[in-house]
Amino acid sequence: MASELDHLAQGVDHAAFPTFDPVGTVRFYHEILGFPIVHSVCAVGWGPSDHPDFVHFFFDIGKGDRLAFFYYFGLERFSEPGQDAYATHDPKVPRFFRDSRHLAIHVDSEEALDEYRRRLEDNGWTVEMQVKHETIESIYTYDPNGFMVEFTYPTREMTRVDDEDAALTVRALLDVVSGDGEPTLSKLWARKAELIVAGVAAELEEGGR
Repeated sequence: MASELDHLAQGVDHAAFPTFDPVGTVRFYHEILGFPIVHSVCAVGWGPSDHPDFVHFFFDIGKGDRLAFFYYFGLERFSEPGQDAYATHDPKVPRFFRDSRHLAIHVDSEEALDEYRRRLEDNGWTVEMQVKHETIESIYTYDPNGFMVEFTYPTREMTRVDDEDAALTVRALLDVVSGDGEPTLSKLWARKAELIVAGVAAELEEGGR
């Protein structure tokens, strides 16, 4: 046992899951349970050419921990409504969808992240990738069960502006998913811009009174 190694982990940064139903997910966690929406990432693909555009949105579940969900644009549902979206393991379930269900462990610094990478690689464990996503930097590996494990540290402090941006992103996502036609990331960005313009106009009108 390697008990002499420094213990650098600082708890769970986030647990992540895929969803086919962002509207129901936001209603359950935000509107019913009251978990604040605190962060979001909008990405044009990621890595392999067959990776779809996605939105990754986060809820605050207390003590700095977060629960996150991935919504993939253009991905056809392969589970029944209300069924665990991960319940089927047949070949039509893409790897990126399986990997979206993962555990993210929080560390406090780039040095701690590098140390976990060293420990993995020195023991013959593959680090699949190292990625900077807007406000965090992470490394990814698979445990012996095939589950993805992420180690992540914040590259800057989260602010109220991040929370407000996440709320706008999720509102735009719900509007696009509930609207006509196929939802896409481009439509989300366009709707988000409309919401920003409408918000600025409302503030100017209020300020002029």
